[in-house]
Amino acid sequence: MSIPYPLEFEKPLAEIESKIDAIGAAPSDSVPSFDKELGELRRTHAKMLKKIYANLSPWDTVRVARHPRRPQFRDYVGLLCKEFTELHGDRRFRDDPAIVTGFARIGSTKCLLVGHHKGRDTEEKLACHFGCAHPEGYRKALAKMQLAEKFGLPIVTFVDTPGAYPGLGAEERGQAEAIAVNLREMARLETPIVSIVIGEGGSGGALGIAVADRVAMLEHAWYSVISPEGCAAILWKEANAKTNDEAARALNLTAKDNLKLGIIDDIIKEPLGGAHRDPRATAEAMEKWILEQLGSLKRTKRSNLPKKRYARFRAMGEFAEIDEEPAGDPSEP
Repeated sequence: MSIPYPLEFEKPLAEIESKIDAIGAAPSDSVPSFDKELGELRRTHAKMLKKIYANLSPWDTVRVARHPRRPQFRDYVGLLCKEFTELHGDRRFRDDPAIVTGFARIGSTKCLLVGHHKGRDTEEKLACHFGCAHPEGYRKALAKMQLAEKFGLPIVTFVDTPGAYPGLGAEERGQAEAIAVNLREMARLETPIVSIVIGEGGSGGALGIAVADRVAMLEHAWYSVISPEGCAAILWKEANAKTNDEAARALNLTAKDNLKLGIIDDIIKEPLGGAHRDPRATAEAMEKWILEQLGSLKRTKRSNLPKKRYARFRAMGEFAEIDEEPAGDPSEP
């Protein structure tokens, strides 16, 4: 019941969770029945959890999206797919483990999966650069997407990155160019594309695989032009608890904010307490959304998809400017 690595705002739940674990671990034949007490503890726990997660601040949402136990792309592959065949390499430099690609079957639908992967243990995290892809990762993703288009397969992408890798080698190999080419070419692909922000969605590193016909976010994910820490460091010259919180509020990075602004199309609900508490239920909700969207997009003529996809992104940031008539001289009749 108890979750390792409790978040700061979840600490009031720790005592209740430890009691539930203690009762559950006790041999049933050596102690009297505690069914009534256990039921009461669980009800109290659920009530507190619901109250806490109903009032998360944007910065708290960022911390949930970064929870060490939050499901990652490879976790969802195991939960979503009946079959998965991974494809490697960009045919230019090397394979980038921060972006994983492969043909898969979700339900009865064959598709290509593309997703950021951060890694679980220290060794894997270092190999994946904590989900920050290099140019070869974006080039690998695009090459596999073009292969999917050739075979008439839809594309499903999973975004989970704080941003593209900013190191010297990545810049020397054309990081900005690789992302820019992905934006252009994904807009042109004549095959359905759906994308889900499953954790972090930072800057061009996220958008490099998220130019899609339909975009959704998990309830406790974030999606923005920059991370709160990066924003705080620029605006206040210091990233700390206070400035990070202020930056997170100013960035409008939550799923609700992005839906309101028209950046995304849907919010996929997470189980009470976040995806890390019930990855399977989260995967089931994601599968339902993916199959619904792909079923809808199949009814669109493939040659019309790029035009509609372009119009979707072109419409972002539209505003109306009203020219007010200058006020006349009050002394004039």
